[in-house]
Amino acid sequence: MPSLEEARAFLAEFPVVDGHNDLPWALREQVRYDIGARDIAADQSAHLHTDLARLRAGGVGAQYWSVYVRSDLPGAVTATLEQIDCVRQLIERYPADLRGALTAADMEAARAEGRIASLMGAEGGHSIDNSLATLRGLFELGVRYMTLTHNDNIAWADSATDEPVVGGLSAFGHGVVREMNRLGMLVDLSHVAATTMRDALDTSTAPVIFSHSSSRAICDHPRNIPDDVLERLPANGGVAMVTFVPKFVLQAAVDWTEAADENMREKGFHHLDSTAEAMKVHQAFEESTPRPVATVSTVADHLDHMREVAGVDHLGIGGDYDGTAFTPDGLGDVSGYPNLIAELLDRGWSKRDLAKLTWQNSVRVLAAAEDVARDEQSRRGPSNATLEQLDN
Repeated sequence: MPSLEEARAFLAEFPVVDGHNDLPWALREQVRYDIGARDIAADQSAHLHTDLARLRAGGVGAQYWSVYVRSDLPGAVTATLEQIDCVRQLIERYPADLRGALTAADMEAARAEGRIASLMGAEGGHSIDNSLATLRGLFELGVRYMTLTHNDNIAWADSATDEPVVGGLSAFGHGVVREMNRLGMLVDLSHVAATTMRDALDTSTAPVIFSHSSSRAICDHPRNIPDDVLERLPANGGVAMVTFVPKFVLQAAVDWTEAADENMREKGFHHLDSTAEAMKVHQAFEESTPRPVATVSTVADHLDHMREVAGVDHLGIGGDYDGTAFTPDGLGDVSGYPNLIAELLDRGWSKRDLAKLTWQNSVRVLAAAEDVARDEQSRRGPSNATLEQLDN
């Protein structure tokens, strides 16, 4: 098997662009944004999946920091702004390691400097409160993708993990996609229903992304991407960024997670709660009912299938670190990416193809969105359409 040294040497040249890391939310939950109390210049392995040394060890060259807020949280816009502020504080505090990035050119500049390009993605359309003006505000603050939903439906789009209501995107939802195209904000289809994926692909004039989703054919979870959607990525130019979350990549873990989530609810916790008290409940359940363990090979199986269906030009990586309670063996934190690269080398992936997976595809897709935005802005101005106008 190719050595980890070979994988690390490869990543030094073509580092990982990771589509989704929930460090800002973890910092909110653990220390209410007191980033000095979770100084990521120090070893934070007792508390977090992420710190600077492990990002370096993992060969991460660009990170989309999720500015996620829960969809049931009152004041979602304000909380999203606080998340954005957290990312900005991190960039300001660690300038030798992190560089703020808004464009594909910024990503390349960071790579040339040996810094980690730091971008932002909003996770869920609830973060704009049905307002295209708020969408534009987030873009001006640096947000470069928006996941159309999180785990719950919103007024204009169906989620993968909620009961269908809209049937995909509503008229206003299509308008949101068009305005994102005009801005140059990537349309992220992780978390959305398959109907929403298809509607967004019908509407978007720019490449879409899946910031952290895997293959539904390999693991039948609604958070994953059906093959008919993967088949549309070459025509769209988009990128599907495989995630590592065991309950999305290993079928046995899907079944186990359903039981674990029900246990959390019975004990009075939200199933996504990652506080110390909630984790004790998780751990007690796991001790009594050992969880199935995903591995690096499990994730590689998804990438092999997704490459077969969509083509290597349309793949990326989105680990979802600090947004999941559990991780695969060998991918326990952000230092684990070399293990995945070594596995793919062993499976016969060429370094040319791996360069597309880790770096080139994700940079290309943002550059393409910028090109579309320039064209769109030359032809039309901002939309002031409202949900009430379009959906009633």
